[in-house]
Amino acid sequence: MAHRLALDDQRMETIMGRLLQVGVLLASAVVLAGGFLYIRAHLGSIVNYRTFAGEPAALRSVRGLFRLLMTGDPAAVIQVGVILLIATPVARVVFAVVGFALERDKLYVAVSVTVLAVLMASLIYSI
Repeated sequence: MAHRLALDDQRMETIMGRLLQVGVLLASAVVLAGGFLYIRAHLGSIVNYRTFAGEPAALRSVRGLFRLLMTGDPAAVIQVGVILLIATPVARVVFAVVGFALERDKLYVAVSVTVLAVLMASLIYSI
């Protein structure tokens, strides 16, 4: 007989807390690395504050971001860190849906799915 992993409230809370910690630390490390790369690439540059120069449009699409990331663009590395930071609470809600489903807690599954739907709608709408 297979040993089944018990997923009680305390264990779920611990895993969710660890998920949030790891997500924030990973995002912070990526943004920090991108920041160092950005400073190194622009060290000694003269900045003209009279005109606004936005970031490239490629940073706003997955394909463009991936392309810039493969070329080692520091702004793309920072962007990936920001995406990881945004994805962290979304991953927590996904884990909550799965965890509550395993516990067969229909009310909390419904609440978590609703929260996930609102999160996804706001992410999709903001693009």
